[in-house]
Amino acid sequence: MTATPESAPETAGQSPTPDDHSGPNARPTLGMAEFAAMLALLFAVVAFSIDAMLPALPDIARTLIPEAANRAQLVLASFVLGMGLGTFITGPLSDALGRRTVIAGGIVIYIAAAVAASMAHSLEMLLVARFVQGFGSAGPRIAGLALVRDMYAGREMARVTSIVMIVFVMIPAFAPSIGQLIIGFSGWRGVFWSFVVFGLIGLVWFLARQPETLPKNRRRPLRLGLLVSGTREVFSNPNIRIYTAVLTLGFGQMYALLSSAQQIFADTFGRGESFPQWFMLMAILAGGAAGANAVLVVRLGMRRMVLGAYGLQALISTAMLGAFLLGLLAHPLAFYVFFAWAVSLFFMAGLTFGNLNALCLQHASHIAGLTASAVSAVATVLAAFIAALVGQSFDGTPIPLAIGATICSGLAFLLMTRTLEGEG
Repeated sequence: MTATPESAPETAGQSPTPDDHSGPNARPTLGMAEFAAMLALLFAVVAFSIDAMLPALPDIARTLIPEAANRAQLVLASFVLGMGLGTFITGPLSDALGRRTVIAGGIVIYIAAAVAASMAHSLEMLLVARFVQGFGSAGPRIAGLALVRDMYAGREMARVTSIVMIVFVMIPAFAPSIGQLIIGFSGWRGVFWSFVVFGLIGLVWFLARQPETLPKNRRRPLRLGLLVSGTREVFSNPNIRIYTAVLTLGFGQMYALLSSAQQIFADTFGRGESFPQWFMLMAILAGGAAGANAVLVVRLGMRRMVLGAYGLQALISTAMLGAFLLGLLAHPLAFYVFFAWAVSLFFMAGLTFGNLNALCLQHASHIAGLTASAVSAVATVLAAFIAALVGQSFDGTPIPLAIGATICSGLAFLLMTRTLEGEG
């Protein structure tokens, strides 16, 4: 069900113009299923752009900087830096210019930068191109969430965002294997051309099927004073502060798992060579979370789904932590217990991330773009510190990761108990 005019209040003193056929009053040419699939593709392009590069780094180092191979890691950092900067401003831009302009413009920047990166003959040129590519990727990632809020409300909004967000979580599991396959056929430069192909598919689909959803009378001018006051308004809401903190903890334990998994599989359990296959299986098993949430959230509501997921995850993580600390698990049972626990973390993400984003946007529908930007930026930056702390504590066992997940899930559960019952 598309959002009604009441779900996105008009700007005071303004009324729709006769020629304004955009926004929630417009008749979209695609249904919920196609809309979710299209947005999931755009989000997948962003996630793929990060993790598909992992197997390409050694070849990039040999080609561009054989004397300083470690600097190849900056190829990832420059993309994330550009995306982080874009995250802060993309939402406000979409509130001022409209969702369609910002999403399409971001994809065009992303594609152009990918072409430039494929032709780079120095590390400096490659880093600049990756920074710009990351900046462009923030368009579909952030304005896309605001687009969801424009079209849907309440639990239907949560159904769409849960499907879209699980793609962003799952793609990192598949991307390294796909990237390696592409490199085998066309070298590391071919990875960038795959970004171009995916970006073009998403752009054509988006422009052909998705109308503008934010009418001109509801747009907010892009002025510094309004941005500051809008950001203050977003985080003055106690519920948004709590949901952002919970999202930070959820992102933190997920990033910690992603960054530590390779070492745990290889060093702890001696399964380094089969790691990509195990990680792919993990994502497949956890993929059902999106479908489960789409069904359960209509019955239980967003808040209860998040509360229950983190409560259960805290118990599961505590049990696994205790088993490893007490030495109750012998090989190979220990590996399978760890694997099942890791699947549960991925599954939990599919039950919570979309709902948390929807809950935040529900409290600030009139500045949805700014809200999406502010919440995502804060949660992502702070989660990186959590993941780094857990990752640097790796001692050859899953114990530091289990401790981190237990603390994060436990705190998330406690924070959710402080929100209003019956929300969403």
